[in-house]
Amino acid sequence: MAMRMRKLTARSAILSALLGAHPAQAPVSWIVSVAEELGLQQSAVRVALTRMVAMGDLERGQGVYRLSDRLIERQRRQDAAVSPLLKAWDGEWYLAVVTAVGDDAAARTAFRDTMRARKLGELREGVWTRPANVEIALGPDASRRVSVFTAAPHDSPVELAENLFAPQLWARDAQRLLRAFADSTSLRERFEVAAAAVRHILDDPLLPEPLLPADWPGAQLRAEYAAFRTEFMAFAEQLLVPSEA
Repeated sequence: MAMRMRKLTARSAILSALLGAHPAQAPVSWIVSVAEELGLQQSAVRVALTRMVAMGDLERGQGVYRLSDRLIERQRRQDAAVSPLLKAWDGEWYLAVVTAVGDDAAARTAFRDTMRARKLGELREGVWTRPANVEIALGPDASRRVSVFTAAPHDSPVELAENLFAPQLWARDAQRLLRAFADSTSLRERFEVAAAAVRHILDDPLLPEPLLPADWPGAQLRAEYAAFRTEFMAFAEQLLVPSEA
């Protein structure tokens, strides 16, 4: 394979399978069957399920495991990243300046995580920005900390985007993932590549086309991942016994 992927574990296989399922739930027999098809031991899968319930990753009821609310939110972000909604870009940038002070370290960390999840880059401490080509909903907690403006940089917006979001680095890694998809020969290999691909897609800064490097691979990587997800879920559905279908 063209690049090293994270080693597939029972936990990662369960999470990836359920994050790709709609609704995000399945009977234990299906989860075990899917994991076994990926080369994992049934005993390891059952231990992982027990631990994931204890850790709050999964909920169990009536013989069905489902993602917790926290991971359902992750699934929503994942789905939105695979099929992003972009606006026409007129050259303006969204600018959020921190005006509230006095928060503790945990609150500041949570705020920074929120801003990064909304695809904002930190220009300097307390100043967050990005091209205004996506809808940004900060939520009440983050919104109370900032004042929001629209602006346009005097210097090169391409250089600013590169400094904030490193799209050339993202594109390089996306090309590696596309080669890994092409080189993978087994279901397990393709599953590992797909898991890495969707993590990478979540990190796509969603820049407007004028700010992207040439031959941007974002759409191609999304299409490759979506094709595998469709293929995998069709295969996985065949493992359901009639009473569970």
